[in-house]
Amino acid sequence: MEHVHLAVEEDDLYSGYNDYNPTFDSEELENDVGFQQAVRTSHGRRPPMTAKFPGTPIGPRSLATSFGARLHMASSMGRPMTGAVQDGSARPMTAVRAAGYTSALSRGSAFDPLGQSRGPAPALEAKNEDTPEEKIKILEKKVNDLIEESCMAQSMGALQVALEKAKEAGRKERALVRQREQSGSADHINLDLTYSVLLNLANQYTNNEMYPEALNSYQIIVKNKMFSNAGRLKVNMANIYFKQKNYPKAIKFYRMALDQITNAHKEMRIKIMQNIGVVFICMGQYTDAITSFEHIMSESPNIKTGFNLILCYYAIGDRERMKKAFQKLISVPLGIDDEDKYIPSNEDTSSNMVIEAIKNDKLHQMERDLKTLAEKYIMTAAKLIAPAIETLFATGFDWCVDMVKSSQYVELANDLEINKAITYLRQKDFNQAVETLKAFEKKDSRVKSAAATNLSFLYFLEKDYDQADRYADLAMNADRYNPAALINKGNTVFVKQEYEKAAEFYKEALRNDSSCTEGLYNLGLTYKRLNRLEEALDCFLKLHAILRNSSQVMYQLASLYELLENPEQAIEWLMQVISVTPTDAQALAKLGELHDGEGDKSQAFQYYYESFRYFPSNIDVIEWLGAYYIETQFCEKAIQYFERATLIQPTQVKWQLMVASCYRRSGNSQKALETYKEIHRKFPENVECLRFLVRLCTDMQLKEVQDYATKLKKVEKMKEIREQRIKSGREGSARSRREGRESSAGSAGEPVVVFQIRSTDSGRSSSSTKGERLSAKMRSLPGSNEPYEASSPKELDASYVDPLGPQMDRPKTGVKKRVEDDDFADEELGDDLLPE
Repeated sequence: MEHVHLAVEEDDLYSGYNDYNPTFDSEELENDVGFQQAVRTSHGRRPPMTAKFPGTPIGPRSLATSFGARLHMASSMGRPMTGAVQDGSARPMTAVRAAGYTSALSRGSAFDPLGQSRGPAPALEAKNEDTPEEKIKILEKKVNDLIEESCMAQSMGALQVALEKAKEAGRKERALVRQREQSGSADHINLDLTYSVLLNLANQYTNNEMYPEALNSYQIIVKNKMFSNAGRLKVNMANIYFKQKNYPKAIKFYRMALDQITNAHKEMRIKIMQNIGVVFICMGQYTDAITSFEHIMSESPNIKTGFNLILCYYAIGDRERMKKAFQKLISVPLGIDDEDKYIPSNEDTSSNMVIEAIKNDKLHQMERDLKTLAEKYIMTAAKLIAPAIETLFATGFDWCVDMVKSSQYVELANDLEINKAITYLRQKDFNQAVETLKAFEKKDSRVKSAAATNLSFLYFLEKDYDQADRYADLAMNADRYNPAALINKGNTVFVKQEYEKAAEFYKEALRNDSSCTEGLYNLGLTYKRLNRLEEALDCFLKLHAILRNSSQVMYQLASLYELLENPEQAIEWLMQVISVTPTDAQALAKLGELHDGEGDKSQAFQYYYESFRYFPSNIDVIEWLGAYYIETQFCEKAIQYFERATLIQPTQVKWQLMVASCYRRSGNSQKALETYKEIHRKFPENVECLRFLVRLCTDMQLKEVQDYATKLKKVEKMKEIREQRIKSGREGSARSRREGRESSAGSAGEPVVVFQIRSTDSGRSSSSTKGERLSAKMRSLPGSNEPYEASSPKELDASYVDPLGPQMDRPKTGVKKRVEDDDFADEELGDDLLPE
């Protein structure tokens, strides 16, 4: 215990470790005067002296100890040295060599294990670019860069830029070959680079539809024996001949390429043979095409080839082989895993995460696309061959359904049944279609919803709105997320003028499927009926962003801007309608109406005239054109328009009176007289006709004037008697109603029933006002009590300023009326209701 030393609490157990002896500070050597003096003089390079003891000679002790060496090598600071320096090597300070120390470390050197005191490394020697080899390497790099830029431009759709880059790469490559030949290294020509340049140039020519140049580039590659496997490019040449519709040469080159491809490349040979079959179909040689397709189906069957084989059998009318080909088509393996593997399990969390990751990856999307394509081909083939393989269409379709039920496409059987009903519709057999669809009422929910949706659509077209509403409800109950069912339900509510409820159904359809254009269109119409014009405008603007070339959408936008009193925008949208459908007579008429409202008569005449040229039976257009020519004092030209109106409405006397009036105003009194006589023969009680006959006969001093005057008096007298009777009848009815009200008011306890008639159509008032304006216009003709000279040209012009009155009071005509009256056409109800 006496040798055990206990530490006191005040003692620092770790003291002394940070003590530093300044003797070993190498950074202060620069300030050490003695050390620096020794370095500058030869004192530091002297050999060590031997220790000299008293009475001992110097000679025998040739080797000095380290102690003696340190006595003479001490620095001015009295630093003890660890070892003597002999032959420039220093003895290490400790037995274990530390990092950064070497045995060759010279005395006085600083501790620098990373070598930072040596300064930056010397610069690399610059390459001499003037040498031929360097020039060739630089040129090769430029050629490769140009090829890459050409390919990138093609991938971005800049085909012209890609072609220019390919041409420039070709020029650079030829310059590279010449440079190699001049330098004497022609044996080292890069054939791969030459092949890449020529192939890229040929591809860019093909993409720019410069087929002769592309064929020349391919010929250069094919004829060069130094390029291995260049014969495959004859497939590209055959594709070009196919695009040029040079089918014999296309087949020749396909076969040449087929000969140069070994059996090891089975997939490529199958694709070339498939192309050969397609070319034979284009040439009408179905037997040769069948030979190619049958070979493919026996070696490596696929969906497209099976479908093409069915088409060929259908073209030659072979029923039995059509059936066999259909059986081969539905038995083609797709190589797709079962969808059940993507259903997550509740137990394994890690597996669920993997399933969620691969559920929508690229590979699964490719599988879904392949399956969709196969279903499309099978459905199309069944619809094609069903009427051909049996005497009755229904029997053939039933055979196809039975074959599909026994295959891997069991779920397509119900879709085929629905297509069967749709085919009945195309054949105008509505009863059979309804019966076929009603058979699905007991099926599973998805099929039931589809069938009920189509039934609702059929009943809606037949205007049986109660049945349409019933089946719309059935479709919604089977599948609430079916947007077509919701749209049909909204349409049935719309017909009942319950616009708010209809809007809710359309909104729900849009929430279930944001790309449902029918729901968005009908929602816009609903807002328009509710006079919520801004919301309707927003709907149609969104729809226009989806359907850029829809003339109906653009017309609705024009109609809304007109209702919002913005005629400039309305004209702009109508111009877009004309750009899409330049022969739309109603849109042209509407443009003429808007320009007429803006005071631009010449532009309005142009559009009205174009509308008349495409559809010469529009009474409004005919009336405007006739009035325009009368206003501009070209009555002879107005005659042809009013004569056409007479043909369209032969029972309307006003058009025949207008024709006679035009003859009279143009100075052709004889023709006017004949026309008035013909009108009097058809309408003997017409007062205006008799008045003009009396005037004309008086002016022309004809004998018939007395007869017409007598007839005119009789007709006027009969008219007065008729008016008096009507007037007295009205007074009597008013008196009786007044007495009835007094008596009913006096009787106590009897209920009073008031019937109120409400107008549900805003367009009726406008049409009635239009009829009043037209009748007022016709009444502007000179009356019987006016002299014949009173109808001067000036007065006639004033009476024909605008036959339809103010623009804003006119009824909406043209496309807008057609769209509003046919709000629920096939386009609005959805193509998925009646698929092709």
